[in-house]
Amino acid sequence: MTIERYQNLIIGSGEAGKFLAWRLAKQGQTSAVVERAWIGGSCPNIACLPSKNVIYSAKAVSLVHPVSGLGVVSGSMTVDMAGVARRKREMVDELIELHLANFRTSGAELIMGHARFIEPKTVRVERNDGRTQVLQGERVIVCVGTRASFPDVPGLAIAGPMTHIEALDLERLPSHLVVIGGGYVALEFAQALRRFGSQVTIVQRGPRLLEREDPEVSDALLQLMRDEGIEVLLQTELMSVEGWSGKSVRLHVKSAGVERTIAASDILVAVGRTPNTDRLNGERAGIALDSRGYVRVDDKLRTSADSVWAVGDCAGSPQFTHVAYDDFRVVMSDLSGGNRTTRNRLVPYCLFTDPELAHVGMTESAARLANVPYRLAQMPMSMVLRSRTLSQKRGFLKAIIGADDRILGFTAFGAEASEMMAVVQTAMIGGLPYTALRDAIFTHPTATEGLVSLFSNALHDSDN
Repeated sequence: MTIERYQNLIIGSGEAGKFLAWRLAKQGQTSAVVERAWIGGSCPNIACLPSKNVIYSAKAVSLVHPVSGLGVVSGSMTVDMAGVARRKREMVDELIELHLANFRTSGAELIMGHARFIEPKTVRVERNDGRTQVLQGERVIVCVGTRASFPDVPGLAIAGPMTHIEALDLERLPSHLVVIGGGYVALEFAQALRRFGSQVTIVQRGPRLLEREDPEVSDALLQLMRDEGIEVLLQTELMSVEGWSGKSVRLHVKSAGVERTIAASDILVAVGRTPNTDRLNGERAGIALDSRGYVRVDDKLRTSADSVWAVGDCAGSPQFTHVAYDDFRVVMSDLSGGNRTTRNRLVPYCLFTDPELAHVGMTESAARLANVPYRLAQMPMSMVLRSRTLSQKRGFLKAIIGADDRILGFTAFGAEASEMMAVVQTAMIGGLPYTALRDAIFTHPTATEGLVSLFSNALHDSDN
């Protein structure tokens, strides 16, 4: 079979892969992207953007709630899940067209199919149209992402549970949804489906929700879920499942040695991610994986194979689209002889529950564990006057300040938390002391204005 040769062969059209393809093609380099299913990767299709689209619909429901809403109600309120799904699909269709336009204008070639290595820097592509191609790149970038993990529980797989992909396409309202897991995906979907009207139960094996966060963050999220009417079962192990998700299921769980059965209509599995490297035959190309199946890379995202890079989730990067975009910048820097690396990246993240949880930098727990001297500034969200105009006083602000007055970390749980975090992150990037924010003049009444009050409270050394 004829080998088609390119200067750049990118496997996967996720955030880093597509931007590399577009940029290199615009520079006049022949570039091909092989994408198995999702044009543009998971973010515009089945993850970040679609989920926030659906979450916003759920927020709209909460805003017109007759008791907790804003007092704006016209007649009886009903939820049209088909309409929610339709709005999401319309957005996704628009995003796909934007991506296709970028491929056309950049000159990068998009090939829909499944690529597997057959030798170094060479893949066989089983195209979605039934044809087969063999492609070879002078340089290869692996950008194959991850997929939802499934715990090995008797009866779970054959019950046909949803992952986030199927949950985003729901055109019906589950009567009782059981969410397996206590992380980001679990909490966002649990709150959204509860607001749409489902009975929701969260089954979390660990002792806390969002176990990597400070304990008060986990406690605040637990209280939020329970206040929304969600049943949360901590330190609860799923033992077995009977039935079919979408119709009728029975989940047998055990907590503190006591077994019980949960009867429900649907299951959503949200317990983590598995890299898609097992579909690549990477060993034929000399691409080494770690013990969890992620591609081994150095701080410039180079793999063990010559002229092969790995980017995004499959490279073990923090699993956020904004980090994948920075992976693109790291590889572009390496290709041009630059020095950009993945070392010491300041990575922010946000949980898009309502209210939001936003964090950047070091947590207080991490500072204590590392014996880092710090001062603590904290205050309730109710002290931010913007929260009162929105009737969203729940939450708190918290900052960790180092001995040199620079900000080590920031956490916000409250309305518009992500916007406040961006301001603090900018100060951290610039190496500004916390006093720069304390003494700034921010617009009233904005959420960011609350940073003045927060950093005015940084008065005492911690007792860690």
